Amino acid sequence: MRDARSPPGHGGGWQRLPSRHASSVSRGPPGSVPAWQRGRRLAPGGACPVRHPGLGLAGPMSVLRGLSFTSRGWLLLSALLLGSASAAPRNEGAPPPSRSRTAATSVLLPPGTEPLPAGKAQALEARIREHLKGRLLAGLSVGVAQGDAAWTMGYGLRDIAQHRPATPRTTYRTASISKSFTAMAVLQLVEAGKVGLDDDIRRWVPEFPAKAWPVTVRQLLGHLGGVSHYRDPARENHITKRMGTSEALALFKDWPLVTEPGTEFVYTSYGFNLLGALIENASGMPYGKYLQEKVFAPAGMVNTALDDFRTRDLHHAVGYRLVNGTLLRSSRLDVSSRFAGGGARSSVVDLLAFGRAVMASTLVQPETTRLMQVSMETRDGRMTDYGMGWATYPVRGHYVVAHAGGQPETSTFLLLIPAERLAIALSANVEDQAELLKDLASAIAELFLEGGSRRRPVSAEDPLDEVLHEGLYRVFTYGRAFHTFHRAGFAAPPEPGDLPAAFTEVSALLSRESLAADPRAALKTLKQAHQPRAHRLFIRVGVQMAEQLATTLGPEVLASYPAEGALRFFEDYLRVCAQQQCPEALQFTPELRAHIARLAGPWKTANAEAIRTMTLRAGPELPATLESLQRAFSGAPVHPDFSEEVLWLAQAPGTPPERTALLLEWAGRTHPGSIPVLLARAEGFLRLGDAEAAEVLYRQALARPLGPELLSPEKLLARANRHPLAADLLRLFVRLYPDSAALWKALAARELALGNVKPANAALTHAQELASPAPAESPSLP
Repeated sequence: MRDARSPPGHGGGWQRLPSRHASSVSRGPPGSVPAWQRGRRLAPGGACPVRHPGLGLAGPMSVLRGLSFTSRGWLLLSALLLGSASAAPRNEGAPPPSRSRTAATSVLLPPGTEPLPAGKAQALEARIREHLKGRLLAGLSVGVAQGDAAWTMGYGLRDIAQHRPATPRTTYRTASISKSFTAMAVLQLVEAGKVGLDDDIRRWVPEFPAKAWPVTVRQLLGHLGGVSHYRDPARENHITKRMGTSEALALFKDWPLVTEPGTEFVYTSYGFNLLGALIENASGMPYGKYLQEKVFAPAGMVNTALDDFRTRDLHHAVGYRLVNGTLLRSSRLDVSSRFAGGGARSSVVDLLAFGRAVMASTLVQPETTRLMQVSMETRDGRMTDYGMGWATYPVRGHYVVAHAGGQPETSTFLLLIPAERLAIALSANVEDQAELLKDLASAIAELFLEGGSRRRPVSAEDPLDEVLHEGLYRVFTYGRAFHTFHRAGFAAPPEPGDLPAAFTEVSALLSRESLAADPRAALKTLKQAHQPRAHRLFIRVGVQMAEQLATTLGPEVLASYPAEGALRFFEDYLRVCAQQQCPEALQFTPELRAHIARLAGPWKTANAEAIRTMTLRAGPELPATLESLQRAFSGAPVHPDFSEEVLWLAQAPGTPPERTALLLEWAGRTHPGSIPVLLARAEGFLRLGDAEAAEVLYRQALARPLGPELLSPEKLLARANRHPLAADLLRLFVRLYPDSAALWKALAARELALGNVKPANAALTHAQELASPAPAESPSLP
């Protein structure tokens, strides 16, 4: 069994990716920063004063409750909003992106790679700098490899107090990326015939007590074993004792399973601790030693080891966390408590080396690599979007294999797109930076795979067009992703089955009649149409379309669709089918073809290359840019959604009221169905004290097809918690969800903090009544 000490390492250790579908809420333009993140400055010693999260904005509306909002009104509202912004310190950004003191030479590249061509490297660095401008990061290391070319760089500081820069050599805790290391080790033992995937884990870890159901190795690799994750993170993320394997298992081994294995995806670091113990007992080697000899060394990972405070060197990053707007040193956690689920440290150079080894199947056979990269399924036929040690799912037609990590001291992300041989490794020494890292990874992938196109959702004024496009997008993204993954040799294609019947079913699901009957129910159905229990409908149809296009126009044509979009994919398929005289049943119904043509024609102008590669900037040319966008979007039922970017620019410190008014008016006029715009308008009215107008707009947002998903009570509570108008928002939210005990309880706490004792007591009483089970009815007397 593993000793309490980590095995010696070589010095020094980092943590739905871009949104899984095009209808997600945008996160602002590259380089833009949420209002609550602007104005942060790293102070000496690591303190960083920040503004409060959630500056609200109002957006334009031509008529609300019979009132017209004039230009003068917009200027008044803009002045009120910017009054809040101007009180904050001016944005001076994060530590400037700084090169390592050592040039990015082959020493700082993964084994077997050469430097990225100079032009590509310059474009990459420019895009990263643009994304990091004004964002808070103490230190960040970035690595990118495509084919046999690679590039690495460090930005900011790995140690603020000592002013030490982050470099490609800097080691960070990998957090949950460690699970990918563990999965690789287990599968090596499976290949060697020492372990069976369907072995009961108790065969290898007898000290794990028998549970209500057996738990298999396969289930643990895919988080389907029902083993609990952390029960008390406040305690479990502050464990300071160095633990051996038995002690790490003792933390959870006596807990009951949270669900029957195979029935639900339950993410668990403790489940991977069981796999770590299996590795030790099956191999006869300590876990860390096995990884060093069988995984890290063969992959060329020279600066990766289990993390141990005692063996860190000056290359290791100091970790930081945000507490009440101040950047502080991370609390101490000894990660030996989750050794196989989050206990390693590494550099981005080594993470790239590992990603390349995974894609090349140098550590296991290709058949085993496929097991890692294909989603597992629940017993009732739901894909979990997780294979064995890796998350796996499609994004804009790319088949993504990835893992993120986050724990005290670190945020990490490792993204692989095997069919395009692309690997991206990101490590930061500030906690809770998952969204930034995923956004940055997306921006890098766009540069390498999509000609620099910007990832934006799609805006549709008509809710039915919104749902229709979502369905078309999902056929495209699953179809292209699975087709390219198969063609690259990474997985077998799905059985086509009865394709005429499948195309007919897709046409029925996307018919106007079906969508109009219940748009929300239709959207829910479309989001499940790729699942095994739906006979992989969208995957089968999408793969057939991709195959037809590749066969007729050449496989290279498929490279254009992630940037040009689902509508272009469908339009080209229908054109090819007409030319090739495909069976009528494989051309969808005439009604659906007509709707595709109605959307696809204007989309070509609305999504022209100049538009999809555009970055909005707050310069004197901005009004003309917005005017040209409006002309391009005129008459287009669907178009790229710029609303969030415009709202971010409107909030920027120092934006003149006249410019804010222009931006707000434009966003509402061109994106009337945008949920971010509706919320910005609502929260602007809250600032003006008009809660009734705000409620009207929130209800309009809820009425959109994605409204219930994006504005659930849980998400509204999180929104309120980081917003300066928290109390006002919660008073509104309990009217939207009067049966949410959590919202009423949060409102009670806010009212009490404001000294509003009577409303606080009333809200608390209401929360308690909702949380209490209803009394049983008394039996009637004879």
